[in-house]
Amino acid sequence: MAVRSNARRSNCAVAGTLDILGDKWSLLVVRDLLMAGELRNAQLAGSAEGIPTNTLADRLRRLEEADIIERVPYSERPPRFSYRLTERGRQLGPVVNALAHWGERNLPGTRRLGTDPS
Repeated sequence: MAVRSNARRSNCAVAGTLDILGDKWSLLVVRDLLMAGELRNAQLAGSAEGIPTNTLADRLRRLEEADIIERVPYSERPPRFSYRLTERGRQLGPVVNALAHWGERNLPGTRRLGTDPS
């Protein structure tokens, strides 16, 4: 979802960020890439939240257009790609961490992925 200056709802930084990341899947893709570094489509599709493959393909395209992720070829025949965060995408780490921290404090029964549930 490339957000060109003339396509923004307003000059508000929150609104502009939500134009790129404000759906229920994009930050989860970013979360998974923050944790793993680089993942293939099937690995992203296998997340606990169960993102539909057509939705995943759309979010990957939008995140790539917004320079949040980049495709990395791993096979020429057939052409296949893995995905990793760009520098711009890695800058979302503190945002994802803040959301996780808020959830741990305010949503009983939740925890950060990769932490011991006990």
